[in-house]
Amino acid sequence: MFGQNHQQSQHMMMNGAQGHQRYMQVGLASKFQQPNQQHQHAQQQHHSHSQQQNHVGGHGGMGHQHTFSSGTMTNVTPHFTPSNLHSGTPTNNPTGLSETISEHWQQQLQLAAEARAASSNPHRHCRKEGVSRVSKGPVEASPEHSPKGPQDEDRNRATTSGEIRRQDWDAMDLSGQGLRALSPSLFCDYRFLGKLFIDNNRLTRLDPSLGQLRSLTHLDVSNNQLRDLPEEIGMLVNLKSLLLFNNSIRSFPNEIGYLHKLEMLGIEGNPAAEDLREEISRRGSRALVTQLRENMAPGDPPNERDWHILDEASSPDTLSVLSYNILCDKYATISQYGYTPPQVLSWSYRKDVLLDEIRGLNADIVCLQEVDQERYNEFFRRELAHQDYRGVFSPRARAKTMADKEAKFVDGCATFYKSRKYILLEKHVIDFANTAINRPDMKGEHDVFNRVMPRDHIAVVTFFENRATGSRLIVVNVHIYWDPAYEDVKLVQVAIMMDQVSKLAERWAKYAPCADKAAFRHADVDGEPSVAGSEESQDELAPSQEYSSGTQLPLLVCGDFNSAAGTGVYDLITQGNVLGSHADLANHSYGNFTRDGMSHPFNLKSAYSDELSFTNYTPAFSGVIDYIWYSSTNLQVRGVLGDVDLDYLSRVPGFPNHHFPSDHLALKAEFTVKSVRKENKTVEAKFGPSKERRS
Repeated sequence: MFGQNHQQSQHMMMNGAQGHQRYMQVGLASKFQQPNQQHQHAQQQHHSHSQQQNHVGGHGGMGHQHTFSSGTMTNVTPHFTPSNLHSGTPTNNPTGLSETISEHWQQQLQLAAEARAASSNPHRHCRKEGVSRVSKGPVEASPEHSPKGPQDEDRNRATTSGEIRRQDWDAMDLSGQGLRALSPSLFCDYRFLGKLFIDNNRLTRLDPSLGQLRSLTHLDVSNNQLRDLPEEIGMLVNLKSLLLFNNSIRSFPNEIGYLHKLEMLGIEGNPAAEDLREEISRRGSRALVTQLRENMAPGDPPNERDWHILDEASSPDTLSVLSYNILCDKYATISQYGYTPPQVLSWSYRKDVLLDEIRGLNADIVCLQEVDQERYNEFFRRELAHQDYRGVFSPRARAKTMADKEAKFVDGCATFYKSRKYILLEKHVIDFANTAINRPDMKGEHDVFNRVMPRDHIAVVTFFENRATGSRLIVVNVHIYWDPAYEDVKLVQVAIMMDQVSKLAERWAKYAPCADKAAFRHADVDGEPSVAGSEESQDELAPSQEYSSGTQLPLLVCGDFNSAAGTGVYDLITQGNVLGSHADLANHSYGNFTRDGMSHPFNLKSAYSDELSFTNYTPAFSGVIDYIWYSSTNLQVRGVLGDVDLDYLSRVPGFPNHHFPSDHLALKAEFTVKSVRKENKTVEAKFGPSKERRS
C-alpha cells in the first residue's frame, strides 16, 4: 500500500488552523481547478460546475492534496432539524408513514437535509472533519484485530494473525467533484479505506469492484443519479453507515442483508417502495437489513469445484480421504455469523447440505471436526451407514467431567471409513492436555498448567487394513486450538500428537496379521450390526502386509490446524523438526520441547502442493488452515479437489451460506499406496580359519 511516512510531512491550513486529517482529499487535474480553490470559499460554490466531465480513480487521475494521518474522525453531528429541511417542508414525512416519526427516521431526515444543503460544497467532509483531531498513530487497515474476550474461548474460529499493516490515512473525500464515473482501480488499489465520500457528483452507477473495499465502515453516495446498486454491495459487511440520499433508487438488492453491522441506511429522497420506507421509519435500518437477509434467495450456485488429476498411472491400491470442519451447531450463531440468514445457520438446514456434500464426495475415509456427540449418534452415524460408512468418535476431554445431558453437546472428531474396503484394527485418542501434564519432563512447568492444560483438544488415531490388498494405514483426525495468541499451545499440541503417533506407528508395525478378515466383515466399531446386507459376495482377500518399522506404514494426518504456512505447526509437520527456540514458543517453557526441540520421523507433505486460496472463509479471515498431510515415503497423490469458483466468491462475503454449510471448505485427496520396500540387511561373511575364499 503506502509507506508509513507517506505524505506525513505535508501540512495545510484549514479554516485558520493547521492540523492533520486521517483521510485523503482527491481533487481534479490542475487544469480543471480554480486558483486557490482550497482556501477561497466564494469560488467553492462554482467548483462542481467546472468539473462535470472528469473521470477520477487510480493513481494516474488523482491529485494528493492534503495530509494523510491516523487521527480519528469525529462523528458527524447534524446541524439540521426537521424544520430546516429542503424547500421549507417542516417534516417531509414520507407518504403513508405514521404521523409519529421515530428517532431513527428523524435522524435520517436530518442527515438527508444536511446532504442537500451541502450539494455545492466540494470536499465538504474534508473541510468539516479534517482538522478535528491530531494524528495519534497508524491506522489498522483491517478492523478484525480486536482482542478476544473470555466469551470467545470456544468459538474455534480462525482470526487474523495479528499483523497490522501501516497506513496513515483510511478515508477519501471525492464529494462535490461533478464526477460521472469512477475507475475500478479506485476500489482495487485502496482496499484499506474505512470511509469513502463520493456524494454530490453525477454518478449513474457503481462498479461491482466496489465490493473489494471490505474494510469500509462509512460510504456516502448521496446526491447522485443512481438507479440501482450492484449486488456486490453486500460484500461490505463492515459498513455501519450507507447514505444513499437523493438518488433515483427504487429497490434495494437483498444482498444488503449481509450488512449486519449497518446502523444507518439513508434512503430519503429516493422513490423506494413504501414498505421499505415504512420499515425503516418504524423500526430502523437494522430491521430492514434483517428483513432483507431473512428474505434472501439462495442465488445462483457456484460452479462445481474442479478435480485436479496429478497422477494418471493405474494402481491396484488406491484410497481417497475427505477432511472437513463442519461447524458445530452450538458455534453457528448470529453473533458469530451475522451476515448469514438465520434459517441457513440452523442445523435443520445445514445438516442436509452437509450430508449431501459428504455423500457426493464419496471418500473412502472421512475425517470430520466439530461434530458433537448428539449429531454423531443421531445423524451422521445413522445416515452414513447407508453408504457403508462405519465411524469412530471422541469428544473433547471436557466431556468426561460432564453429565450426559451436557456432554452430548461437546464437539470432537469423527472418522468414518468404508467397511467393505477397510478393517478397523485399532483406535486411540490423544488427549493433549492430559498427556502434557503427565510427561515427566513437563511436571512443574507453569506454562503447561496455565496455557496447555485448559485447552481440551484431542486427536483421534485409527489403524486400518485394506481387505483386498492387505496394506495398512494410519489416519489421524485432529482439531488444534484456534487462538493466534496461543501459537505456543498449538505447537505443543502438534508436537505431542506427532510424538504419540510415532510411538503408535512403531507398535502397530508389529501388529499381527489378520487371520480371518471375514470375521470383521459386518462388525461395527460401536458394537452394533452393519446396516449393509449380509448376503453380498466376498471379494478376494489378500494376506496382511508386513512392516518392519513405523515409518513404513502409510500415514495421513487430517484436520483443522488453525495454522498457516510459516508457523511453528506448519514447520514441524513439513520439516520434521523445530528448535526449542522457535519464535512461536516465545519465552514459554515446555520441558524437553523447549530444551531439545521437537521432531518426528515421518516425511510429511501437504496433498495440496499448491495450497488452495483458502480453507476458511469469513469476512474477518480468509486463509489456509486445514490440511491433509501424507507420508510421501509410501503414498503418492493422484488428485485433489480444487478451489471455489472465484466469480461466485466476488458476490459472497463469507461462509456459511445457502451453498456452503460451514465456514470451512471440504478437502479431498486421492492417493496411490506404494509397495513396501523391504529393508536389505548387510551380512558380513565369516570364513573361519580357512585361507581360501570364493569370489
